[in-house]
Amino acid sequence: MYHNILVPISFDDARDMPSALKLAQLLAAPESQVTLLHVVEHIPAYASAYMPVGYLEDARKAVQAELDALAENISGARGVVVEGHSGRTILDWADVNKPDLIIIASHRPGMQDLLLGSTATHVVRHAACSVHVVR
Repeated sequence: MYHNILVPISFDDARDMPSALKLAQLLAAPESQVTLLHVVEHIPAYASAYMPVGYLEDARKAVQAELDALAENISGARGVVVEGHSGRTILDWADVNKPDLIIIASHRPGMQDLLLGSTATHVVRHAACSVHVVR
C-alpha cells in the first residue's frame, strides 16, 4: 500500500484516466493522500495576445473544478493545477512533495514518440519513486 500517490491527469481521450484513478484507489493505504495533478502548458506570448481577456484564468478554474469532481470519488484525494512543461513539471512537483508512487496514463506509442518522447516516458526515466504506467 502507498501513502502518497501522484496521478497526473490529462483530459486527452487517448489516455485511460479512469483506469489510473481506479488503480490509485486500489493501491492507496487507508489514510493515504492522492494528488490529481494537471499541468497547463505555457502558451506563447504571440498566441496569448489573440485570446480573450480572462481566458486562461477561466480555463484554469474549469480544470480545477474537473479535478475537484474527480477527487470527490477518491478518499483522501485533492486536485492541483500547475503551469509548465508536463514531464518536467510533474517531476519537479514530485521532487518537492515526495510521492511514493506516480500512476500515469499513457497512450499507445507511435513514431512521433520514438523521435520526441512522451510525458510518461520522461517521468518513468527520471522519477525518484515508483512509477506505474496505465495503458
